[in-house]
Amino acid sequence: MKFKLKLLSGVCIALCLSACSTSPTGRNQITMFSGDKMSAMGSESFEQMKKDIPISSDKKLTAYVQCVADQITPNVSKEAHDGSWEVVLFESDQINAFALPGGKIGVYTGILKVTENQDQLAAIMGHEVGHVIANHSNERLSSNSVAQGALQISGVLLSGQDEQTQGLVMAGLGVGVQYGVLMPYGRTHEKEADIIGQELMAKSGFKPKAAVDLWHNMAKASSGAPPEFLSTHPSNETRIKKLTEHLKVTQPMYKVSTQKPNCG
Repeated sequence: MKFKLKLLSGVCIALCLSACSTSPTGRNQITMFSGDKMSAMGSESFEQMKKDIPISSDKKLTAYVQCVADQITPNVSKEAHDGSWEVVLFESDQINAFALPGGKIGVYTGILKVTENQDQLAAIMGHEVGHVIANHSNERLSSNSVAQGALQISGVLLSGQDEQTQGLVMAGLGVGVQYGVLMPYGRTHEKEADIIGQELMAKSGFKPKAAVDLWHNMAKASSGAPPEFLSTHPSNETRIKKLTEHLKVTQPMYKVSTQKPNCG
């Protein structure tokens, strides 16, 4: 038994060392899965969510969300996703949004009650796409695999898999087993996505200060208890402070952007 444990530990260590990468902010990561594998997992998860969660029939709101996404996604590097993005507005009161590998963005109608304008919605989308750009899903899945002592989910997708395996994949992608509930990324991931997202929205012609305003709104919406979107995330005060400090970087990006979003 001891020999098996040592061998397994050695394999995990070797895999970790061979799968080292660096995030856009310069942080070391362990990413064991290929881009194609992550895209396949993200796409299949998204298809399942479209079956399980009602899709909004409000054409005006859908067009609004699509418009904001259309301004942001062209500024995502091809390394993060090379191709078109699918955007879906889900009918749900949850204050949530997400992005998945494979070019998938989901927005819940509930979050539109918190975002006051196109710039604040861009802050949400920028943040979520930031998770994809930084390969956070890959990092989570890799960490989960190592923590279990074996790569139990490295060679599988969702289709035909047992409920536990599906749960592991969905959680790793940042989406909970119940699909409508987001499993929170770690605080490090959230802080990183905040910075990447603010830079992405600024490059896309959206006012970066709106990211600061958004979190003031989210604080009010929490009413003392964080909604799903904020669960175990950095505090509102921390996010506001960091995003305000980062305006010295993103404000110049916004000023030189040639994009002029007009999504209403």
